[in-house]
Amino acid sequence: MSKLWGGRFEKKPEEWVDEFNASISFDQELVLEDIEGSIAHVKMLQKCEILNEVDAKKILSGLQELYIEAENGSLQYSVEYEDIHLNIEKMLIDKIGDTGGKLHTGRSRNDQIATDMHLYLKRRTAEIIDLLDELQQKLLHQAEENIETIIPGYTHLQRAQPISFAHHLLAYFWMLERDKERMKDGLKRIDISPLGAGALAGTTFPIDRNFSAELLGFNSVYENSLDAVSDRDFILEFLSSSSIVMTHLSRLAEEFILWSTEEFQFIELDDAFTTGSSIMPQKKNPDMAELVRGKTGRVNGHLTSLLTVLKGLPLAYNKDMQEDKEGMFDTVKTVVGSLKIFIGMVKTMKVKKENMKKAVGEDFSNATELADYLAVRNIPFRQAHEIVGKLVLHCIQNNMFLKDLPLHVYKDASPVIEDDVYDILAPTSAVERRNSYGGTGFQQVKYQIEKAKGKVELSLQK
Repeated sequence: MSKLWGGRFEKKPEEWVDEFNASISFDQELVLEDIEGSIAHVKMLQKCEILNEVDAKKILSGLQELYIEAENGSLQYSVEYEDIHLNIEKMLIDKIGDTGGKLHTGRSRNDQIATDMHLYLKRRTAEIIDLLDELQQKLLHQAEENIETIIPGYTHLQRAQPISFAHHLLAYFWMLERDKERMKDGLKRIDISPLGAGALAGTTFPIDRNFSAELLGFNSVYENSLDAVSDRDFILEFLSSSSIVMTHLSRLAEEFILWSTEEFQFIELDDAFTTGSSIMPQKKNPDMAELVRGKTGRVNGHLTSLLTVLKGLPLAYNKDMQEDKEGMFDTVKTVVGSLKIFIGMVKTMKVKKENMKKAVGEDFSNATELADYLAVRNIPFRQAHEIVGKLVLHCIQNNMFLKDLPLHVYKDASPVIEDDVYDILAPTSAVERRNSYGGTGFQQVKYQIEKAKGKVELSLQK
């Protein structure tokens, strides 16, 4: 049989040209969506009396058989028929005869592929939102277990101020909350049906686009047929949101990698998410975290790639747009896999509380507490900053910490300092007293956890 579009052509392409042109090697990922879209299209054609009942039933029966075979993984695809649409149409014609050729009445592959991708991304975005929910729950559980676990907080990767470990973990909870909101908002643009827009100009058949959209569970239809077949901004938005998700996961991966080193020893990752060395028996490498960190560049690349593909395209469809799918599929696979890895890592990681406690007891992360102590006693903060800086230098030169300084040294630095300064310098006190809204104080962290629980519960109810 000749190609389904081959009527005006005098010769067939060479085999290697077919292979270069074809997308079936990757767009077979859309097989279920493609058949679902076709089923809705046929039901609409029957409703609008464009197809008679006998033909419609015959086509629907064939499509439903193909759907079952697709679910079972028993369909065989051919490069000769280029893409998922022509492969399915050819299989349908082979199954039910020439009546199968009526399937494509009133539509084009242009609106067909756009419909497939809208259906695909609608489902996979919902899956990603569920995984974000699950990761948030695991972070929240660890936070509840570590409200009064104190860890050094860093800026420039230098010790800055002591903070609650729960507070640190909750920072990622709220990043993921915004990621989830972006994904949910993106669904508004995904939840639109292009079906029935035709190649670019609509169709002369009296179709009912709203009916087919309703059958497919779409909230609305594209208002402009050119826009419907040319639009890929819903994929761009998904890729952008996914890049931000991966960036957040990459940052947490970096912290897990650092915290699990011998130098930090703040956490230990479960064996299930680490690997060994082929030559060094003692090694326990955080490979899963490193892979997530590395795969972030891959997702960012897919966003840049599609932006570049689309930037110079005139309306409507162009073959360049075939390049929209592989990056989308790979991004879904990467984000889903990365979230599942992190759900497992966060759930099973061991928090080494004593090592964290020791770390904040042997540094200068309490220096700000001393500066604030002086400021409360009516010393201008800039002067207080200089006084404390000189005390820190004295400690460094004498191999000691602020908590080790005798009171007379403090008195020499500033007569307003009393023996209560040692209570202020204690890491637990330093954290506990930071009770500004959103701060790391234990009461604020508890309040934050309650708000986070409310977000999770609200999400689970939907």
